[in-house]
Amino acid sequence: MSVQEYLDKYLLARKIEDAVNAAVRAKTTDPVLFIANHMRKSVKSVITKVKARQILDSRGIPTVEVELTTNKDTFRASAPSGPSSKLFEAIELRDGDNGMYLGNSVLKAVRNINEKISEALIGLDPTLQSQIDEVMIDLDKTEKKGELGANAMLAVSMAACRAGAAEKEASNSIIPVPSFTVISGGKLAGNNLAIQEIMILPVGAKTFEEAVQMGAETYHHLKAVITENVKEALDLVMEAIGRTGHNEKIKIAIGVAASEFCIGTKYDLDFKTPNKSGQNFKSGEDLMEMYQQLCADYPIVSIEDPFDREDWEHTKIFSGLQKCQVVGDSLLMSNPKRIEKAIQESTCNALLLKIDQIGTVTEAIEAVKLAKKAQWGVLVSHRSGETEDTFIADLSVGLSTGQIKAGAPCRGERLCKYNQLLRIEEELGDQGNYAGDGWRVL
Repeated sequence: MSVQEYLDKYLLARKIEDAVNAAVRAKTTDPVLFIANHMRKSVKSVITKVKARQILDSRGIPTVEVELTTNKDTFRASAPSGPSSKLFEAIELRDGDNGMYLGNSVLKAVRNINEKISEALIGLDPTLQSQIDEVMIDLDKTEKKGELGANAMLAVSMAACRAGAAEKEASNSIIPVPSFTVISGGKLAGNNLAIQEIMILPVGAKTFEEAVQMGAETYHHLKAVITENVKEALDLVMEAIGRTGHNEKIKIAIGVAASEFCIGTKYDLDFKTPNKSGQNFKSGEDLMEMYQQLCADYPIVSIEDPFDREDWEHTKIFSGLQKCQVVGDSLLMSNPKRIEKAIQESTCNALLLKIDQIGTVTEAIEAVKLAKKAQWGVLVSHRSGETEDTFIADLSVGLSTGQIKAGAPCRGERLCKYNQLLRIEEELGDQGNYAGDGWRVL
């Protein structure tokens, strides 16, 4: 075969000419490198291999990690994990062998990827996210992804999303306002604070970089605090904010997780204090009155799960008062059917998105679209079982959610999300805008 025949067979002459013209337009000082990169981008990306392994998350519990290889590069992702009610969420697949990680190993999920999912995805274009996720959903054939495992499917979906994103150019993007946890409570904290967490939102910062500074400085004034009740905790947070000098630039959010202390139709704010528990039950109306007073006394702009996950009535009434953003976490469980119901009934006005609860990136995107169409806020959230994967940072920018919750500004599996957003802001330059005061609805 002659050179000309070879060029004609693979249409190389036209492709080379296009690359040279692009180099000229870009006025590049290194035309060889520019043309090589341009030619590489012109080649369609194809999945060539999918491999999974078992790793440990931040709790020391196994999770699934995936490496998805294309004809251009390899992309890695690992599935986050958290406590599950198993009611309306996608199902994590765990082995149940008490002789291995107390029953929590995920070798079945790993095998499902290596032996079933991999074969089904080889040859697909990673930019076609919905097609990839649909292939896995069809392969699983269950409503809650219990056959292949939501942890298996999500890790693959995340890795594919990264591979697809690598084929696209960056565009104007919104950098989210971080919700930094500064005081932890709830059933897992070593104090008597009933609510799960108090967070700060640096909405007055001009950049994400400045927001991180505000969050870290406030956190360091509070990290050794042990508190007993909500008002005492909020007073300490306000004092810490005052010490940093950022008073008017920082707002407060509360993660209540009221299902943890709901007994029947009553709420026990002293459930962590043995000698007081059961002596001070509050009704839904009592809690609502407490929240209204807290919103009046402190710069609270967001409350998550103010009532039990099935207490739709009080959540709706409180949301209707428009005192603050009312976020559905356990109320919604990132489940599209519950989101649609909450939209129709005006139950809350924001979604806490936990991608492991839904199982694929495509379905997570659809959940965000539902929320945004209803003019809700969207808060992309971490889980208690995290890894060094920064996917939710990228997702929050890609979907312009305006809000992200990745925990306190400490510990590597939390900080990596915030550090990734610092890099994204730097890389985007003028194309990236910090959400700031516009964090609520974008």
